[in-house]
Amino acid sequence: MSLRDFGPNELMFLLLATRWTILLALIAFAGGGLIGLVVAVIRVAPARPLRWLAAGYIQFFMGTPILIQLFMAYYGSSFLGYRPDPWVAAAVTFSLNGGAFFGEIFRGAIEAIPKGQWEASTALGFRFVRTLRLVIIPQAVRLMLPPTVGFMVQIVKTTSIASLIGLTELARAATQVNTVTFQPVMVFGTVSLIYFALCWPLSLYAGYLERRFATGMTRRTETPLVMSAV
Repeated sequence: MSLRDFGPNELMFLLLATRWTILLALIAFAGGGLIGLVVAVIRVAPARPLRWLAAGYIQFFMGTPILIQLFMAYYGSSFLGYRPDPWVAAAVTFSLNGGAFFGEIFRGAIEAIPKGQWEASTALGFRFVRTLRLVIIPQAVRLMLPPTVGFMVQIVKTTSIASLIGLTELARAATQVNTVTFQPVMVFGTVSLIYFALCWPLSLYAGYLERRFATGMTRRTETPLVMSAV
């Protein structure tokens, strides 16, 4: 027997919880993006030990469930005498996990740039870092953006597991509302629509970027790109 019916107050509670889902997704996107850029640069660096280190990081976070990573960050820290706040544990976990995926996305975009760009930069006297900063990354950004925005959809959906460590985001709020209303179809159906409203525009935007940049890349030539960095 339900304590009350699902109504405007319950809907407002879910909508207010959605802001924490969005905030956590933005933190994971920003943190993961920064980590991913560093990892991608290391992955294409001349130093082989650094490439192995970055590859190991990627394999660990891509090869283990993010739920286990979250539990390790939240519960495992107690072995070190520290019990993090759920927000800290979730933000760190999603950033590190996202960094592995972003690292592969960015690395693929960097390696997709024709080798002639590297060779021309070397001929102009550019070192590795300067070549990346002035020549390669500005071109690779066009290739990075569509899959990066697309992966944002995955981040938004994955934030739901943060409810398992007590973070009151959308998924946990839905569980709390269902506990008092006993109307799972109504509650979780509404939550599904909210997630869809968050993710669908991102999917459309990723498709738009992919079409736009694919068209733009066919109009660009290699020589002007290198010369513009001089």
